[in-house]
Amino acid sequence: MKASDYLSREEIQHYTRRSDWIGVWLIVKSWLWIIAIFAVVAVWTNPVTIILAILLLGGRQLGLSILMHEAGHKTLFKTQKLNAVLGQWLGAYPVLGDCDAYGASHREHHRLAGTDQDPDLPNYRKYPIAADSFRRKILRDATGQTGTKLLVGLLSGAGNRIMMRSGEGNNALRQGLIANAVLLAVLWLCGAAWLYLLWIAAYLTSYPLVARIRQVAEHGNVTALYEMDPRGNTRTTRANWLERLILCPNNVNYHIEHHLLPSVPLWQLEKLHHTLTARGFYDDYPEAVANGYWSVIKRAVPELDKGAAATA
Repeated sequence: MKASDYLSREEIQHYTRRSDWIGVWLIVKSWLWIIAIFAVVAVWTNPVTIILAILLLGGRQLGLSILMHEAGHKTLFKTQKLNAVLGQWLGAYPVLGDCDAYGASHREHHRLAGTDQDPDLPNYRKYPIAADSFRRKILRDATGQTGTKLLVGLLSGAGNRIMMRSGEGNNALRQGLIANAVLLAVLWLCGAAWLYLLWIAAYLTSYPLVARIRQVAEHGNVTALYEMDPRGNTRTTRANWLERLILCPNNVNYHIEHHLLPSVPLWQLEKLHHTLTARGFYDDYPEAVANGYWSVIKRAVPELDKGAAATA
């Protein structure tokens, strides 16, 4: 199965075109959301706004990691210098990531998805799992255990051994710490340095949580994990506005489309999805597309679905 089986050459060229202006807008929009969240908490400081801010900031941090992902694919901007500079400093570094390191690893995931050599396979190959196991994972995320472990790994270099061996990992981590220092400094100049604690809290709790759900949605308990066709080893999830805000920012939910044509910028994925759907792309794979993230979780954790049915 190839994209050209469903799309003309002209259509592929259309969907893979990139835009510097849209790339800039995606970054600006992401940071406007972050500014708005901080502003709301600063004006209305109470337990409710703080808890909501931590949840929403986790989604925004995931959004920045998606921009890092795009820059790693060289699709966030048409101009590659912008991918290398804005993608790093306003996407990757604030979440202690690195476009180049992520891109190198992620391209291997694309090349080997559907095989037992997929480097991302440990994130989802055990699904479906028992409800108790899933609850323990969610609890570790929500209480900061997962985030702390990941952060310690990043700071020690264990989080990216390839880059650390080349010496580039130290530089990326240094730049990430600088980006976070700048964020703290801006908040301090605004007279609200304490808001940076929300950024840390989100990074350690809600960010790993939404990232886990994203991973489960993309490849957990799919139709055929060890099949090369992305309709078998990957899933697209149709999401509502709240899910797009927290769980799947920047169209990351259109994951089959992304695996079919990784060169398609994220802002084109929804249009591509509708075109493919209209042309029968999913007709032989009805379970390749899920309607909502609760549907995904019920597939990945069947006991939850049985429990809900019993309660009803």
